[in-house]
Amino acid sequence: MWQTTSLPMAIGSLPYRTAEPALALIGREMPLIPHWPQLPLRGAQEGFVLQNLNLLMEVGILERDGEKIVFATDAPDWPDRLAAFYMVYLAVEEGDEDALSQFAMPKEAATGFYAFLDAMAAGTGDAVCLKGQVVGPLTAGFQLTDRTGRPAYYDEQIRDVIVKNLAMTARWQARALTAFGLKTLVFVDEPGISIFGQSTYITVTREMIIEDMNTVLEGIRAGGADGGIHTCAAVDGSILFDSHTGVVSFDAYDYFDSMLPYRAELKRFLERGGVVAWGIVPTSEAARDETPEKLAARLDAAWVQLAERGIDRETLRNQALITPACGTGTLPEDLAEHIYRLTTEVSRLVRAE
Repeated sequence: MWQTTSLPMAIGSLPYRTAEPALALIGREMPLIPHWPQLPLRGAQEGFVLQNLNLLMEVGILERDGEKIVFATDAPDWPDRLAAFYMVYLAVEEGDEDALSQFAMPKEAATGFYAFLDAMAAGTGDAVCLKGQVVGPLTAGFQLTDRTGRPAYYDEQIRDVIVKNLAMTARWQARALTAFGLKTLVFVDEPGISIFGQSTYITVTREMIIEDMNTVLEGIRAGGADGGIHTCAAVDGSILFDSHTGVVSFDAYDYFDSMLPYRAELKRFLERGGVVAWGIVPTSEAARDETPEKLAARLDAAWVQLAERGIDRETLRNQALITPACGTGTLPEDLAEHIYRLTTEVSRLVRAE
């Protein structure tokens, strides 16, 4: 990674129905590390399945069942559908770049992504890094089910398909973003990590989670970008810091204390050059009552706690990004815009110290 020196960055989703106002906000508030905007309010076509797992729809591994999309494990030709997927996957592994394009996000499912590519082609401006994002395997594996309602992550075969598909989609996205010649970060958005340790998910092991995330991160690196992991709830921080990620992004506004037990892992992560994206700006109505000064002081208090426990204060600052706690895709537009402005101003205050 590089010394990020507390630059501002955002998470991904915005509450617009077209790309133009989203790109305008990003260009205005996040010019140094612009991201492509996810636009969930455009409808179901912008959901994570079509954005990240479209090939599985095309080969029939996933199919529509009324209002839902399910894994068609009961299809008589299920083995043939699996074989069709693995044929494309193996072709990419053997160096077929044309096969990689089959893992592309469809234009109708990622309006913001393609508008972002067009904007960057017209000029990258002050950008020093571009940011993208893909859904995490755990999150996808528990939101999708077979026709009986069983979460896909519990099926070893389907889990393998999900992980391999996401690794290739991430690789394709990284390849597209790195074409502009700038440093590129692609994040694995993995809020699903928060299930780890809950009694109802006892069969999901730490090793499974790390292995699957690392596979997707390897796909990002194969595409020429650096990888990060984003989560927005209280999680076992050791899973994040012990993975192969270069950046850990978390909700530092509500869940900073949940990271304190993992300060040894955090220290090792920083020593190997890792970066922490501090989600210090709340992505809720609470943001309306915050000021840049209050949030900068809140972050400073967190860093003081870590410094008192043996983590160098300057290292924290130099290997930091300042972000909102999570995406803003379901918030009112004016609140999302306020959150982006707060993020930029907090970053400015921290860097001025």
